[in-house]
Amino acid sequence: MLVPILASIVAGYFLGALPFGYVVSRAKGVNIFEEGSKNPGATNVLRVLSQKFGEPGRRLGIMVFVLDALKGAVATGWPWIAFKMGVWDAAYEHWDVVSLIGLGAALLGHCFSCFTRFKGGKGVATGAGGFMVLMAPSLLIALLVWWVVFQTTRYVSLASILATASLPVSSCTMWCLWGWPPFSVVIISAGATVFVAVRHRANIGRLMRGTENKFVKKTPEEKM
Repeated sequence: MLVPILASIVAGYFLGALPFGYVVSRAKGVNIFEEGSKNPGATNVLRVLSQKFGEPGRRLGIMVFVLDALKGAVATGWPWIAFKMGVWDAAYEHWDVVSLIGLGAALLGHCFSCFTRFKGGKGVATGAGGFMVLMAPSLLIALLVWWVVFQTTRYVSLASILATASLPVSSCTMWCLWGWPPFSVVIISAGATVFVAVRHRANIGRLMRGTENKFVKKTPEEKM
């Protein structure tokens, strides 16, 4: 088990550390660490680039979200593929643990990237990509929760926190009813909820004070 675990940690961290938000923003002449919330995550990139470049900037922000999610999906999925290909036959029954370690390493890499002086995003998109591999039904429920909360409040942070909190609830329910996903996934989803809440502690403070930024729809006049 030692070799697959070490490989999963190293690959997961460096995949997660790829600073797509910073690179994409910098390509447009924007230092994302000096704009908006000064966070290189997809939400801040989307907000900042949309304000500066309109629809092209919005598409770039969406691209960053997809790329960040892809990091988590690859970091989580490649150990499972290696097991299926027979690379680590002796440890096949522990594929879920190795994949979860890969996801955890990717989250740490994203939030504390060695390429940007250990500054990074909050891990929502990267975590979503990983959980899509591990438990797609629960992630789809989380996406529905995110959409409802965001459409109701226009707070991305609140939507992200509540969507993540729905993961352990839905995954535990499925485990109790059908014995799937593995209980290790249920545990890590609960850990992810705490992790995301801690990463959003400043947002939680602003939500409680009523000073959190909203994603406000522009009027037709503002778009012109």
